[in-house]
Amino acid sequence: MEKPLSIAAIKELLTTISDSTDERLLAIRNDSRKGAASAYKAWENKLKKQQSILDKQAEMLQIERYFWEQGTQYIAGIDEVGRGPLAGPVVAAAVVLPKDFDVLGINDSKQLSSAKREVLFEQIQEAALAIGIGVKDHHIIDNVNIYEATKLAMIEAIQQLPIQPEQLLIDAMHLPVSIPQESFIKGDAKSLSIAAASIIAKVTRDRMMADYDDLYPGYGFAKNAGYGTKVHLEGLERQGACQIHRKTFAPVKNVLK
Repeated sequence: MEKPLSIAAIKELLTTISDSTDERLLAIRNDSRKGAASAYKAWENKLKKQQSILDKQAEMLQIERYFWEQGTQYIAGIDEVGRGPLAGPVVAAAVVLPKDFDVLGINDSKQLSSAKREVLFEQIQEAALAIGIGVKDHHIIDNVNIYEATKLAMIEAIQQLPIQPEQLLIDAMHLPVSIPQESFIKGDAKSLSIAAASIIAKVTRDRMMADYDDLYPGYGFAKNAGYGTKVHLEGLERQGACQIHRKTFAPVKNVLK
């Protein structure tokens, strides 16, 4: 009778199998040892997780695929980060993905950890056909209001693209541009291009706010990105407003009074 594989060997073998119909799985399924059953269960869960990621990717590419099938080649997803903070700029990104884009795990940037966003940021940078960034600082936000500043940042992001998009997919905004556009509520959860743009914008702005934390310590910008956390509000009360605070936003305005 053939000696069964060791548990370590079974775990090693399972790393080479990605198909649930693989005949080598039969012996592992029939193995009565707890270690074998545990290894198989872990492999099965990993396979389900991977399939779930692939299904999510396919679901989030439905909008892009519709336009690709109509003959539209360059589709730009657009999103912004930084409408709510009390300090710093609003940052927008425009991202054009290729049809064979295969970076997995992309989702609304708010649903991802900082470490995961950093990894995806680099992968998107490498795989995207084009990326544009738009930044509007606290001066512009105070002058025209945050809503209009967001539009300006998005328009700048489109203008910074090295290729001209034929279709825009925008997260909850309509822009005064001549390029055909579609707006989606919670677009970063529905379109892969918009989700990719949300990651690019988020990481870009977080890095900027970390740099500002060095220039203006005491507000916790590196951790709160300018949002009104307890640490930030305490710093605002203790030190007053700094150069990058939005002076038209209520907590800052109150301190200035």
